[in-house]
Amino acid sequence: MPKEESCCDVVRHKYRDKESREYKSLICRLNRIEGQVRGVRGMIEDDRYCVDVLTQVSAIQSALNGFTKELLAQHIHGCVVADIQKGNAGAVDELCALLQKVMK
Repeated sequence: MPKEESCCDVVRHKYRDKESREYKSLICRLNRIEGQVRGVRGMIEDDRYCVDVLTQVSAIQSALNGFTKELLAQHIHGCVVADIQKGNAGAVDELCALLQKVMK
């Protein structure tokens, strides 16, 4: 993975083929989530009943969980496997730390 130096950190990048099914699936999920969030904003602006808004927020959380699962699977099958094949055993520690963050 290429690294770029920034003022305070190392920024890592992951090339994603814009024509791949995986990329298109992630973008599609994000577009759907974005629309759901805009819908909730509209509900708040229209003074909709709290239960209705909370139901939509729950749907957004489920959609984000689905996005996270898909991206995590892609990360494991792609980045983690590639790092391990290159002899970077630290990729496993990084994955474990990531899972701790994601599964709060």
